[in-house]
Amino acid sequence: MSMELKKAIEQISKDKGIDRDLLVDTLEEAVRSSVVRKYGDDIDIEVSLNEETGDIEVYQFKAVVAEVNDPATEITIEDAQEHDPGAQVDDELGFRLNVEDLGRIAAQSAKQVIIQRMRDAEQEIIYEEYKDRVGEIISGIIQRRDKAGWIINLGRTEALLPKDQQIPRERYKRGDRVQCYLTEVRREGRGPQVIVSRSCPEYMSALFKREVPEVADGTVRILGVARDPGSRAKVAVQSSDRDVDPVGACVGIRGSRIQNIVQELRGERIDIVVWSPDVATYAVNALSPAVISRITVDEEENMLEVVVPDDQLTLAIGRKGQNVKLAARLLGWKIDIFTESRYGDLHAELQHLEQIASVAEVPVEEFLAAGFDSVDKLDSAEDEDLLSIESLSESQIGDVRSAINLLRSFQADEAEGDEEDEVSAEEFAEVAAAEGDEVTEETPEEE
Repeated sequence: MSMELKKAIEQISKDKGIDRDLLVDTLEEAVRSSVVRKYGDDIDIEVSLNEETGDIEVYQFKAVVAEVNDPATEITIEDAQEHDPGAQVDDELGFRLNVEDLGRIAAQSAKQVIIQRMRDAEQEIIYEEYKDRVGEIISGIIQRRDKAGWIINLGRTEALLPKDQQIPRERYKRGDRVQCYLTEVRREGRGPQVIVSRSCPEYMSALFKREVPEVADGTVRILGVARDPGSRAKVAVQSSDRDVDPVGACVGIRGSRIQNIVQELRGERIDIVVWSPDVATYAVNALSPAVISRITVDEEENMLEVVVPDDQLTLAIGRKGQNVKLAARLLGWKIDIFTESRYGDLHAELQHLEQIASVAEVPVEEFLAAGFDSVDKLDSAEDEDLLSIESLSESQIGDVRSAINLLRSFQADEAEGDEEDEVSAEEFAEVAAAEGDEVTEETPEEE
């Protein structure tokens, strides 16, 4: 060992980015382990790097005694004074050991310890570097494919792009440069594992932050992203400055800003949606470009009932349900869409059920809870099935049957073209009660 060792330490520290003192400590510890392996752990040694000569120096220390019991740790006063005439009992003398006498096996062991410690130090540096970059866009080169996904060379380390984090139908080949979103850095036995994604919503937010200055400085905030990776996405935005149009800022002049994002995501179509604290308004914006007729909000169930003109149903639902699916994911609400004609039919059906329920003096919610959501289901049900309706007694089943028959007669009159005014639930109940009295009234016998 000579100045070459010192130069090697300097070079490794520079190339690997490992602290020089850490390398020196590792080297000294490796030599110490080798010495202990050869001579046993009873001896007292000190290992240090001589900065002037570049040599590793190993000293064994022995106590000066009158009578030696352990030659590995003690030396007689006579022998001690041969090395140091001023030595006295209870003094401690150091004797330099020849490191080159450690032997081939010990030297190999020291080498392995040094390599392992250097690798551990390098991995710790990589982990600390990349864990602080979680949430950033990073760039790398496609290196190879394995069973878990694509391996991307980032320079100092590799990243994994898992299969479920790739954009569907996106193809790569070795040597392609690719950008990804750094989602996680895991500590693993073989070194830190860097996980990246191209399909997560956060990647799209990061792209907008990079391409749109108003998003980067916080003037425009992204409050939600819903993606069908590689196909379509919806991004909810809000401006904190009334003079800044959030949609216009994100789109850019002639679509220049958003076009850069679309190209990076291989043509993924992006809808910019204006966020609103009012969920109904937010839903109208999210379901664009469809025209919405009315929206009913059920806050308890987190559900929206959306009515659209008949010719807008396809637009509202989207191809394979994509538009309504992304809108529901963006809002975090369940969305049911009806055409105006279908909604009218359902509304009329519910009105009929309410009329029948009022005759039986049972809340219509109990009919619905028992699964009777149409008059036809009530009409075809057996008496024992109707008893599954809470609060409905056997004596009230006749009232339900009478109400259904009366409703059928009204519907038959309408079908024949008779113009009748709409009958309210109360009026219907009165007529049904009268009909019920006529049915149950005893007919007097003829004299």
